[in-house]
Amino acid sequence: MGIEAETVERMVAWRRDLHAHPELAFQEVRTAELVARELAACGLSVKTGLGRTGVVGTLSRGDGPTVGLRADMDALPIQEATGASYASRTPGVMHACGHDGHVAMLLGAARHLASRTDLSGTVHFIFQPAEECEGGGRAMVEDGLFRLFPCDSVYGLHNWPGLPLGTFATRVGAIMASLDTFEITVAGFGTHAAMPERGTDTLVVASEIVLALQTIVSRRIAPTDPVVLSVTQIHGGDAYNVIPDRAVIRGTVRCLDEAVRKRVAELVAAIAGGTAGTHGARAEVDYRFGYPATVNTADAVGTALEAAGTVPDITARRGEVGPSMASEDFAYMLLACPGAYAWIGTDGAQRSLPLHNPGYDFNDEALPVGAAYWAALASHSLRP
Repeated sequence: MGIEAETVERMVAWRRDLHAHPELAFQEVRTAELVARELAACGLSVKTGLGRTGVVGTLSRGDGPTVGLRADMDALPIQEATGASYASRTPGVMHACGHDGHVAMLLGAARHLASRTDLSGTVHFIFQPAEECEGGGRAMVEDGLFRLFPCDSVYGLHNWPGLPLGTFATRVGAIMASLDTFEITVAGFGTHAAMPERGTDTLVVASEIVLALQTIVSRRIAPTDPVVLSVTQIHGGDAYNVIPDRAVIRGTVRCLDEAVRKRVAELVAAIAGGTAGTHGARAEVDYRFGYPATVNTADAVGTALEAAGTVPDITARRGEVGPSMASEDFAYMLLACPGAYAWIGTDGAQRSLPLHNPGYDFNDEALPVGAAYWAALASHSLRP
């Protein structure tokens, strides 16, 4: 199922325009306006402002199933270093995760499907804000996404550097990890650096807590249960000759299983408190549960793989890939509606740089492949 040459040209133009004008989470005003305008031009009914800056376009073709197709729209706070002619014009902001490509692919699919008369049912094209750590998927769900636009199933797609162009990959169960954050404040008693015995050295305590936290993964959780616990910040002290009375540790935890996730939270609090206590200090733990794991349902994965198998440009399909320990707020949509999240390979003749790298750029060769998958998925779901 190929995408028309004119639509491919439009997708490239949309993608590069969006790349040049990136917008951060919940600031996707220009992006949402472009999306709404193009959806309306295809004859779709359009709802804006859902989840603050989200957009939903609806294609109705009578009675039949209803499917939701989702793309994310936001950029990242990164200074671009691609040197592309269409590079970001906004200092410190760039599309380093390929959401510009996701928007263009779904718009291309909407344009293609709008001309089709052989469908029976409804397609909701969901353009979501604020995927990058701000929970735009949750915002759309809480704002009534599936109440206003009921779906039998919902699907997400993400470009994936490291997979060859034309490779489609998904799996049953958890495909992306949960994302939680923690902040541990170590409170002690400040003193002169020459007289440490007169105080409680919060930096020593913080150092021991950091090391002790790593035993959670190595010794307290079964090796068959994937967990990544990373300490990413340590702050404390302002002078060479002062032992500070406070130190702060921050980091993230990623899990695939909900029970393991809760257990890790308990262990972080217990280890921080116990380690601090052995030194006469206190540890205050602020543990925040963020994105849940992204969990695919078996039926939806089967549908996604079958649809991908009908696209000539998708040359490899993988249904048993390992999960990623990165996170994705499409998880909130899958909590509210069954569905599947998948990856599409973007590595062409030249291997793509990693996501979130200042030199990353979405491979435009993937645009017709992704749009064709979306079209095939809608056709497969809405067969008369």
